[in-house]
Amino acid sequence: MSLKVAVLGAGNGGLAMGAHLALMGCNVKIYDKFPEAVKPLQKEGGVHLKSAFVNGFGPLESATSSIEEAIAGCDLIMVVTPAFAHREIAQSCVPLLRDGQKIILHPGRTGGAMEFYHILSKKAPGLDVIVTETQTLVYACRRTGPSEVTIYGVKERVPLAAIPAFKTKEVIALLKDFYPQFTEAQNVLETSLLNMGAIFHPTPTIFNLGRIEEGQEFEYYHQGITPLVGRVLDKIDQERVAIAESLGLSNLTALEWLRSVYGIEINKGDDICSAIHKTKVYAGIMAPKDPYTRYITEDVPMSLVPLSELAKIANIKTPIVDLIIEIASTIHEKDYRSSGRTLGRMGVQGLSKCALLEYVNSGIR
Repeated sequence: MSLKVAVLGAGNGGLAMGAHLALMGCNVKIYDKFPEAVKPLQKEGGVHLKSAFVNGFGPLESATSSIEEAIAGCDLIMVVTPAFAHREIAQSCVPLLRDGQKIILHPGRTGGAMEFYHILSKKAPGLDVIVTETQTLVYACRRTGPSEVTIYGVKERVPLAAIPAFKTKEVIALLKDFYPQFTEAQNVLETSLLNMGAIFHPTPTIFNLGRIEEGQEFEYYHQGITPLVGRVLDKIDQERVAIAESLGLSNLTALEWLRSVYGIEINKGDDICSAIHKTKVYAGIMAPKDPYTRYITEDVPMSLVPLSELAKIANIKTPIVDLIIEIASTIHEKDYRSSGRTLGRMGVQGLSKCALLEYVNSGIR
């Protein structure tokens, strides 16, 4: 089966997904709002892909900075952008979408599908599209040239959910030949609360900001996450799991997630630090060079803030999560809490636990 796919975003993940889908026989268009990001792809006519499992040239139908051109006639719209772009993309897509199209956020971070669905529901209430999110990006990858991308690893299992949840099976069935890694999650709360970017990105970056500001080069995961940094990550992970448990959702600890996704062996006494150091796919991934990295500018407002917001409905205290939000806001002189993904932006302001679960399962407030 061949699919017509629009990949929105020409960054690391977008190029990896576009090239891989093209090599699997899909008809692919790649969009980026910045013309300079797609110019090398237009010149080459596609993306060169390097990986341990497939190497080759993924031809593109087009590479464009016109979102209208990108999504026209597509069965599937893969949104592979920073989470802070989801709101803008949803608003831009509304007049262009057609019944039957399926949208997948790769990943949604925390609350991405809820925010996207809320915008579409308000602006085009009769539109029959499916909004979906993955828990994480399926690839560990980096853009290694103007029109080249390298995939270092592919996750073994990636939960996926639609809003409303009963439409998840339809999306899984559509993608099973291309992404057998996608598994059905309970709902978008499960995928959102399994967002490991909230655990692995902001806090280690903040703890290593001195090194980053000085221009030091170091491996982010294997050198930047030390046993003492790992203690803080363990506490944040405990707060995240407590929210999920309060909402009655199945969930994994960060250790269980690493074992599930990367197949690493977890022994008694292991913590987040030791487990991450066992994860080979993280080896060689260097730390950000910019103190205003997306590990803070994206993962604080779009991962930690909605985590803290959902904790209000779950009636769970999140002192460490809240502290990291305040530290990030202080060092960047930006109020990440007010600019982030709030309950209002996710369309769930004022809901009880029961009403929240009913909403994500049925799509109806």
